[in-house]
Amino acid sequence: MAITAAQVKQLRDMTGAGMMDAKKALTETDGNMDDAVDFLRTKGLAKAAKKSGRTAAEGLVAVSVKGGKGVAVEVNSETDFVAKNADFQNTVAAIATAAMGVDDLEALNGADMDGKTVGETVTAMIATIGENMSLRRMSTLTGETIVSYVHNAAAPGMGTIGVLVAMTGGDEGFGKQVAMHIAAVNPAALNEADLDPAAVAKEKKVQMDIARESGKPEQVIEKMIVGRMKKYMGEVTLLNQSFVVNPDLTVGAAAKEAGAEITGFVRLEVGEGIEVEKEDFAAEVAKMNKD
Repeated sequence: MAITAAQVKQLRDMTGAGMMDAKKALTETDGNMDDAVDFLRTKGLAKAAKKSGRTAAEGLVAVSVKGGKGVAVEVNSETDFVAKNADFQNTVAAIATAAMGVDDLEALNGADMDGKTVGETVTAMIATIGENMSLRRMSTLTGETIVSYVHNAAAPGMGTIGVLVAMTGGDEGFGKQVAMHIAAVNPAALNEADLDPAAVAKEKKVQMDIARESGKPEQVIEKMIVGRMKKYMGEVTLLNQSFVVNPDLTVGAAAKEAGAEITGFVRLEVGEGIEVEKEDFAAEVAKMNKD
């Protein structure tokens, strides 16, 4: 298939690879972007797999905790200006409170909030403020103790990142440290058992292919992979990550010292995973001058 310049640019932005290397990777993988990233990693040509561009989605994540239950909700807006609006913040806080009584996003949209459903309230707010908004995500967490944290707080209990930590034992101070670690490091899962098996298998294959590029015997490669997968687990699973408060300990070891067991976590970040088309300002100006 024909590889476009836009595809090559996207892959270069994602990996830092050279133009010809990016084009070859796309050619070899029939234009599949994910496979092309893995191809470049295998060849040692990708600096890092990253998003093609940072999302411009705005809004707030709000957290609410009561007893052994915590909720986190994300409400998006088009601009940061709206996210700083007091009426918007009050509505988001009320939505988070309403979320305590339901278990999923569909139920939350239909939940009562001052005589209207949450969905109707969001629709009314769009008409009032004149900007598109959406109640995008909701996550719940239960446990013996739930500790919450918000990063870049715009108001009490809401900010750009919301974290919930469930644990038994320990104290709130330690739980807050773990929540701040999660906000900063963004682990993919609590432990190896909670990781997506397909993601683990894919990573192992990539590491095997990288190792085979070295030309070493298979028995040596197998030993190399054990160490590389251990390093991978230490990067993506919370309990095996180096604790930001004390890098000499893993989070799991720090929890043991604190007399705590971390049983789960939730992390929501505003706009996470939303792909927003970048505007080419120069092209827009050129077009305007032609009209």
